[in-house]
Amino acid sequence: MSKDEAPAVRPLLTVLRGAPTPEQLAALIAVVSSRAAAASEDAAPPAGSLWARPALRTPLSPAPGAWRASALHR
Repeated sequence: MSKDEAPAVRPLLTVLRGAPTPEQLAALIAVVSSRAAAASEDAAPPAGSLWARPALRTPLSPAPGAWRASALHR
């Protein structure tokens, strides 16, 4: 392939039947894009400090000095 040739790109959507209007295609693309964005946000790890991650927290048991022990590295 030479420098002037662009690589082949697959279309995002393909219309198999009918003749949708530009407005209908725009609506379809908006819905598909928003669904994809929502799915990628759900898959992202939670941002913020480690205190916000429930998997990294350990339960505390009430006892004298427990508040001090909660700050110690485990």
